[in-house]
Parts: sequence; structure tokens; C-alpha cells
Amino acid sequence: MTIGNILKFAWRYFRAKKSTNAINIISWVSVVAITFGTASLITIFSAFNGFESLVKSLYASFYPDIRVTPAKGKMLHISRDQLDALQKLKGIDSYSLVVEEKALLQNGALQSVVTIKGVDENFSNVSGIDSAIYHGNYQLGNEEKPGLVLGIGIEQALGLQADRSVYPLMIYLPRKGISLAADPTAALSSATIYPQGSFAIQSEFDNQYAITDLNFLKTYMSYADDEYSAIEIKLSEKSNGAELQDQLQSMLGAGFLVENRYEQNRTLYTTIRLEKWAIYAIFTLILVVAAFNMIGALSMLVLEKQKDIQVLKAMGAADLLIQRIFLAEGILLGTLGAIAGMVLSLLVYFLQTRFKLVPLQGATFLIDHYPLKLMVSDFIIVATTVWIIAIAAAWFPAKKASQRTMDLRN
Repeated sequence: MTIGNILKFAWRYFRAKKSTNAINIISWVSVVAITFGTASLITIFSAFNGFESLVKSLYASFYPDIRVTPAKGKMLHISRDQLDALQKLKGIDSYSLVVEEKALLQNGALQSVVTIKGVDENFSNVSGIDSAIYHGNYQLGNEEKPGLVLGIGIEQALGLQADRSVYPLMIYLPRKGISLAADPTAALSSATIYPQGSFAIQSEFDNQYAITDLNFLKTYMSYADDEYSAIEIKLSEKSNGAELQDQLQSMLGAGFLVENRYEQNRTLYTTIRLEKWAIYAIFTLILVVAAFNMIGALSMLVLEKQKDIQVLKAMGAADLLIQRIFLAEGILLGTLGAIAGMVLSLLVYFLQTRFKLVPLQGATFLIDHYPLKLMVSDFIIVATTVWIIAIAAAWFPAKKASQRTMDLRN
């Protein structure tokens, strides 16, 4: 018997009026349970996808496509020839030389310890920092008259508004190679710096980072011409990131650490993925519980269709065919629930994106509603999970049906 005929049997058994109404009720209860389990799982997946995309977009404003740092220590030494060779690599759109260090900013009696980041003129091409300006402008000045762009958290801690600040800030920087314990006065250099703007990305950056001119920072920290903290690289749109990463690592050698955006934030992205799969495991258990209704419905259906089984066997139907018919019945129940759940999840997605039914509480979020993002892979994973559970749930009743056939024959 073909698969089509087996499915016709299963569909007829599903639609047919049963002598015991409880069979119909339990069958529909199992379908409804699978429907809501499927819809919930896809909706939760899409919420995680939405938040992951949001976080990635926020981090993309500050973290580069590829970052080169020293494998050991805080400073890397790179020659002009190496930089020229890096620029010639196909797929690299731009790069920026960076120096990072802890510093103390002081505005009168108010102080804040920050991570000061000295960047060159290419930094705005490598990052999206200039598009995240909240107050003022993205102006870093030069070595003689440096400007400062700081996170809004630091701006608030110092009690100022960057675009309206009349007086400069005092900045205290550590000098390279001088121990603070040995000579506190010589270990620190100080300068005045004018705030020009502030940026708002997210609290991790807003409360920690301030950006200024690279040459100013190198001079006051006594860095040599070829010394930097990192090289930040932006890739062209059509470039192969993994291949370029390998090329850079081979070209620069073992003394350099070449990381993509995922590797720069490995802990964050790993946590997001683990949370997503933990939710998947929880909702899969809910679907398994829903499958117990299916086992009950199919077991009762086997008892209901004893005469049909006997007739099919008398006509020459093998035990395997009987088993397949009832397996198909379980798959049919799971498929109906899965399709209905997918349609319901699409409806939830439309309503949430269109009308923002579920808001995010609090005024500190960049968006005012839960973001959703549908992915085809999530539908495939959920559908596969439902079918596996349906087959497993239908296996025992189907096996009992084939054994019952043999009992009737004997």
C-alpha cells in the first residue's frame, strides 16, 4: 500500500465519528496542545532572535569586524610596512590604530575613572560611533588641542552636558614604564581636554568609554611611534571574513591575536545561545507532556477500530501495514498541531511588529516593545521536534495495534 493510501486511512480515522466521544475530545486536545506549544516555541525563538540582532547592532556600533591585539602584554608593535601590507589585502575597507588605557577625568569636585580610547581619523569609518552621538558632535581635535567624546553615563557622572561645557576637564593618564608606587608624581601625566560630544549605545559602553585623539594620548602616555593597543578593521561587504582573518593571522604571526566580532564578545554571544537552547529544552518537555494526550487518543482508537483491523488482516494486510496506519495517525495529529502553531506564531509576529502589543517596561531601553525576528531554521527545528515527538508517541499504540491484529488472527 502506498503512502498516500496510508494517509487516507489516517485522515478517515481522524475525521470519522467515534462511538466514544472522548476519543474525539482527546484527539483535539492533543492537537490544540501541540498548536500552542509550537506557537510558543517559535515566538520565544523569534524574541531571542530579535534581541540577539538588537545586541549585535549595538555592539557593531563600537566593536569592529576584526580586532588585532597583542597575544601577550598590552602593547603591540607594528611597522609601516606591515600596515601597508594590511591595507593591500583584498576585502579590507578601512582600519584604525587605537590606544586604550585607564584614565581619571575630573570636573571640579566630580571624578570618574574611564577607559580612554585614543583613535585616528579612520575610526569613524571602522565603527558607527559617529551615528550614536547624543549631545554635541564627534570631534576629537588634535594633539595640541584634544577633544573628548564620552559616554552619556560618564557625562552624567561628571555633572556636565558635553555640547554646553564651557570649562575643560582635567585628565590624568599613566606614563608607560613608570611605577606608580616608585614615583607617584612622575607616573602620571595631566592635561586639560574639552568635551565635544557624548554618545549613547548601551550602558556597558556609555558608563566606561571616552574617546579622544590618538596622537595626544600617545604623547602624554610616552608611547613610541610603532606602539599601539590594537588595530580595528572594517571589512568590505562582499569579503570573506573567516578567510581574511586567517590571512591576517598568517601575515602578522603568532605575536598577534586576530579576533572577529564574535570572538571579541564570546561570553555574551555564548550566553544568548545557551539561553535560547535552554528555553527550547523547556518547551520541548511541554510538547512531550502534550504527547501523552496523543498516546491516550491513539490507544483508544486502536480499541475502537478492532473490527477494521480484523477486516484488513483478513484481506491480507501485514502487521507492518497496520502499524504504519496508526503511526500515520500520530504524525497527522502532530502535523495539524504544528501547522496551526506556525500560523498562530505568524499572527503573533504580525500583531507584535505592527501594533507593539507587548511593550518593554522602563524608559532606558532603545526600543519600546519586544523585538521579534522570524528565521526559517527555527520553523524547521520546531517542526522536526514535533514530528519526532509525534512518531515516538504514536509508536507504542501502533505497535499494540499490530500485536492485536495477530491476536485476532489466532
